[in-house]
Amino acid sequence: MNILIVEDETAAVARMRKMLVEIDPTINVVADVATVQEAVEWIAANPAPDLAFFDVQLADGESFAIFRSVEPPSRWYSSQPSMSTH
Repeated sequence: MNILIVEDETAAVARMRKMLVEIDPTINVVADVATVQEAVEWIAANPAPDLAFFDVQLADGESFAIFRSVEPPSRWYSSQPSMSTH
């Protein structure tokens, strides 16, 4: 499973990577990006991951700005969207 992490806190990224590998060693974190701008650029340039985790508040704005800034390719759309906060 390919996973994208959008999180600006280095320690949180490290914890998430560790938890994901403990859950399933075959998980592949394809990227971790720390800003809205980096996420927009990554989404525009890469194939869709199987799953993405977004921190709501990033250093340069809210993750919701990512969705307002990009038109994801159709391959990004899922019939089962979900959202979780912590």
